[in-house]
Amino acid sequence: MNSRQQIAQNFLELVDIMARLRSADGCPWDRKQTHESLKKYLFEEAHELFDEIDESNVEGICSELGDLILQPVFHAQIASEEGQFDIGDCVERIVSKLRHRHPHVFGEESAATPDEVMTIWRRQKAMEDGNEEKKSLLDGVPRSLPALSQAQHMTKECSRVGFDWGEPAGALEKVFEELEELKENLDESVPQNEREDEMGDLFFALVNVSRLLDIDAEEALRKANRKFERRFRSVEEMASAEGRELTEMELKEMDALWDRVKDAEGVGGNALKR
Repeated sequence: MNSRQQIAQNFLELVDIMARLRSADGCPWDRKQTHESLKKYLFEEAHELFDEIDESNVEGICSELGDLILQPVFHAQIASEEGQFDIGDCVERIVSKLRHRHPHVFGEESAATPDEVMTIWRRQKAMEDGNEEKKSLLDGVPRSLPALSQAQHMTKECSRVGFDWGEPAGALEKVFEELEELKENLDESVPQNEREDEMGDLFFALVNVSRLLDIDAEEALRKANRKFERRFRSVEEMASAEGRELTEMELKEMDALWDRVKDAEGVGGNALKR
């Protein structure tokens, strides 16, 4: 663990390195980058961090956090060269925000629960300079969020004014309703855009149920993806151990291997069967 002085020195060195990389005698690739071109790297670094957190890999988390920290330093250097702001301005703003939005920590107010904290946070955020009056509750939901997260944020915002099912059972009925509508549009004669529309409605309804069950839809699907990947890799390994290729096997044979994988995990049923 580093001392506060060492942390400050290391951070300043990172800022200096970034400035050197962007200089005339620096790196051609770094000099070429713009805010727009760097967007994908910010996205990729964040998701690489997610993977390390999911694996509880402490060393990996540390390394990926470093990669992620580089991104705001990179963006701030670009802005600094254009005379807009520098990394110091970014740090100053977030420090100011944190102090202002936590009067229950840095002021005289009190908050005993996370819900009370969020009420204070929203009120304080609305008071800050530069926060334009919202024309819609949905103005604060980033359009660049992954679709599941965006849907969950949207429905959460709407629930603040009572536009909500209120309990999971009602939302689940909507899922069944959307599922029936999708089933009615499975015929190939139905235009693809109509089937896509019904599929989207079904996903949206499922996200609503997830939110009302206090489950993060994005994280739930990520875990389901990892579970499927783990089990399918095991199916591949079992087939290989038998000297078989999956392309040579019938579905019922692969189903049997899938069942063995789930039985080994102590889980009944078969996720591959329709």
